[in-house]
Amino acid sequence: MSIRPFRDIKRKKTKKIKVGNIDVGGGAPISVQSMTNTLTTDIKGTVNQINELAEVGADIVRVSCPDQESSLALKKIISQVKIPIVADIHFHYKRAIEAATSGASCLRINPGNIGSKDRIKEVLKAAKDNNCSIRIGINAGSLEKSLLEKYHEPCPEALVESAINNIKILEDENFFNFKISVKSSDVFLTTKAYRSLSSVCDYPLHLGITEAGSLTTGSVKSSVGIGMLLMEGIGDTLRVSLSANPIEEVKIGYEILKSLNIRHKGVNIISCPSCARQAFPVIDTVNILEKRLSHIKEPITLSIIGCVVNGPGEASQTQIGLTGGGKDNHMMYLSGIPHHKVASDKIIEEVISLVEKKSQEIKRN
Repeated sequence: MSIRPFRDIKRKKTKKIKVGNIDVGGGAPISVQSMTNTLTTDIKGTVNQINELAEVGADIVRVSCPDQESSLALKKIISQVKIPIVADIHFHYKRAIEAATSGASCLRINPGNIGSKDRIKEVLKAAKDNNCSIRIGINAGSLEKSLLEKYHEPCPEALVESAINNIKILEDENFFNFKISVKSSDVFLTTKAYRSLSSVCDYPLHLGITEAGSLTTGSVKSSVGIGMLLMEGIGDTLRVSLSANPIEEVKIGYEILKSLNIRHKGVNIISCPSCARQAFPVIDTVNILEKRLSHIKEPITLSIIGCVVNGPGEASQTQIGLTGGGKDNHMMYLSGIPHHKVASDKIIEEVISLVEKKSQEIKRN
C-alpha cells in the first residue's frame, strides 16, 4: 500500500540521452543531481564527497574543472567512483577536451562561450570520441553580451534565445547527444523560460533554480519552481542549488519528487505539526526517526500522527502508521489496518523495527 496520487502527471516525451549509465529523457526516471564543493585537485576529498552523495541517492554528480590540474585530476577521481561525473567547464575549450578524455560522462558548457567554430568542433569531436554527452547550461547571470544589449536585462526571452542559438551550434555540427538548462535565481523568470523552451524543442531539460539561497530559502524556492514545472510534465533531471552541504541538495530533490508521487526512495514520513492533543512528542519522534531510518533505500510510507483526529485516516493510506492514544495506548497500523498497541517509551524502537522488516520484505519480493 502507498499513498495514491490525486492525478498522474503526464510528462512531455523528450529525446533520450545517456549520462554514463543513467538515461536522461525519453520517459526515463527523473534523475537527481548535485555538485561537489571540494577542490577538484583534492582527489581524496572529492572522491569522498561524491561517494557520500551517491550514498544518499545522487544519480549524477558535477565536478568543477577551472584549470588543467583539475580536469586531469578527473581521471583518478572517476576511477574511484561508481556514478557518472559531469565536468563543469567555462570558457576554456581545452579543459572540456581534457575532461572528456579523462572519462567525464558529460560536459556542462556554453558552446557560445567556448570560442571559435574550430574550437567547438574540437570539443564535440572529443565528446563523440569518448561517448560524452553535453549539457548546454544557460544562466541568467552569464548571458551573452549581445542578448543583454538586445533585451536590456535577463528575461525568459533572452534565456530561450541563448538556448536556441547554442542548440543550433551543436546541431550544425551533427551533435545531438545533449540536454539543456535555462536557469535563474528568479522563480518566475525560470519557470517561464523552461515552459517556452519546452514548447519549441524536445531535447531533455535539466531543471533548477540557480543560486537559490540557504537551506531553508533555497529549498522553498526550488520546490516551488521545480515543482510547478514537474507538475506540468516538464523536466528530465534536476538539481536543487543550495548554499549548504551538497547532501541536502539530494535530499530536497527527492522530497520534491516524492511530494509529487513521481519517484520514491527511502521512507516518506507523513507527520502532523503537533498540538495540545498530541499524546507523545511528535516533533522529537519524527526528528529521531528521520535520522535513524536514513539508511533505508526502499520506498516505504510511514505516518506519525499525535492523536486520533487525523491519525487513523492517515494510517489507512500508509504502509506503517502510528496514532497517538493514551500513555501506553498508541496504535500501530500495518497496511492501513490497526495491528497492535505500543507504549510511549517503545515507539522509536518499534517503528524502526517495523520499517526495517518492511524493507527486507520489499527486497525479497
